[in-house]
Amino acid sequence: MKKFAVVTFLYCIVAYLQTNAQTNPEKVNLTDLNFTVEVAHDWNNFLKRENGWFGGDGIYTIPLNGIENKRSGANDPILFIFSDSMIGKIENGTMADGYKMIHNSVALLKGTQPIEQKMQFSWNAGKKGEAESIFIPHTPQADSTDYYWLGDGFVNQELGNAIYIFGYRVRNVGTGAFGFKEVGNTLIKIPAGSKPPYHELKQMDTPFYLTDKSGDIGSFGAGIYVNTAKAGAPAPDGYIYVYGVHGMGKNVMIARVLPKDFEQFNKWTFYDGSNWVKDMSKAADVTDNVSNELSLTALPDGRYALIFQVGGMSTNVGMRIGATPYGPFGPVIRIWDCKSDLEEKTFLVYNAKAHPSLSAPGELLISYNINSLEFIADLKKHPNLYRPRFIRMKINGK
Repeated sequence: MKKFAVVTFLYCIVAYLQTNAQTNPEKVNLTDLNFTVEVAHDWNNFLKRENGWFGGDGIYTIPLNGIENKRSGANDPILFIFSDSMIGKIENGTMADGYKMIHNSVALLKGTQPIEQKMQFSWNAGKKGEAESIFIPHTPQADSTDYYWLGDGFVNQELGNAIYIFGYRVRNVGTGAFGFKEVGNTLIKIPAGSKPPYHELKQMDTPFYLTDKSGDIGSFGAGIYVNTAKAGAPAPDGYIYVYGVHGMGKNVMIARVLPKDFEQFNKWTFYDGSNWVKDMSKAADVTDNVSNELSLTALPDGRYALIFQVGGMSTNVGMRIGATPYGPFGPVIRIWDCKSDLEEKTFLVYNAKAHPSLSAPGELLISYNINSLEFIADLKKHPNLYRPRFIRMKINGK
C-alpha cells in the first residue's frame, strides 16, 4: 500500500506540472534542463552492416502498438523507415560491385534492444531481383521520375490501426550533391496487418506543401506528436500535432487534427500564434533554426523537448524546450557536437531526432545522420559512413 501511495503521489505531481504548463505557458522554464549526454555505442554498432542494407538516412521509428510516448515492450514490433538507402555488400573495406542506392527502405525490430537477429530489413525487388524502393509515387500529381523522401509516421488507433507516413515528392533538377527539389506532399497509408514490402498501401496527394512569401518551399510531416491517451501521452488533448518546416531559416509551423479526421484535409487547422485556423497560409513560425526532420517528446516534468540538427546541417544536435506541443519554445540548447564523426572535410551531419519508443525511462535515444558531399567517392573509402549515429540524453530533472 505504501508503494502504491508513493506512485499515486508522484503521478499527481507530474499531472499537476503538466496541467500548469498547459494553462500557464508563460511561467514555464524554457531555458534550463539538467541532463547528460553520451555516445550510444550499442546502437552505433547495430547499424554498421556489411551485407544487404549497409547505409541510409531518414530513420524515423514507429511503434506498431500505437503507444508513441514511452518505451515499447520486449516483444513489441517497431518499424524503422529510411530514406535513401544503400543495398549491396562491403568486401575488403570497400563497396563490392553491384551495390545500388534506392530511395527508401524499412526494417522491423522486435523489441527495443539493438540485437541483429531481431531486426529484419526490407525493400522491393525488381523484375531481375535488383533492389527497388518500397514507396514509389503513384498519385495524380506525381511525375514518373519523382521519388519519396520520407517524413514522420504513426499508427492511427482511431482509423483501424493503419500506419500513416508522410512522403515528400522529390524530383532531380541537377547532378550535384543537392541537385534535387521537393515538389509535393503525399500521405501514405498502410493497412493494419500489412507486411513489408507493403504492396497494399494507399497514397494521397495532400495540400500540405507550400511556397512562402519569400518563394521558399515548405512541407508538413517533419515530425508528429500523437497527443492522445491511447498513444500514452501524459497530458492528452486528443489531437495529432504535425510539424512543418519551411524557408532558409528552417522555420517551424504546426498543424493539428483529430485522429478520426486525419484523411479529411479540410478539417486540419494551423496555429497562427494565438489560435487554430483553417487557412494554412496563416500558419505562424513558432520557432526556427531547426532541421527538415525533427521530433517532439514529452519530458517527465510536463515540458516538451524539440530535438533537431541546429540550422539544418551544423555539427550540433540541438533542443528547444516547449511549454506545450505548440510552444512557446525557448532558445536553442546545444546538447551534442558531432565533429568526432567527421573523418573527412566532405562529411556532413543532419536531421537529428529522438526515438521515445526505444528510450529507457528518464532518457532519450537520439539519432543523427552522416553523409558526404562526395557521396560515392567517400563511400568507396568509408563504406559504413552513411548510417545514423546515436547518443543518449539522460534527463536528471529540472
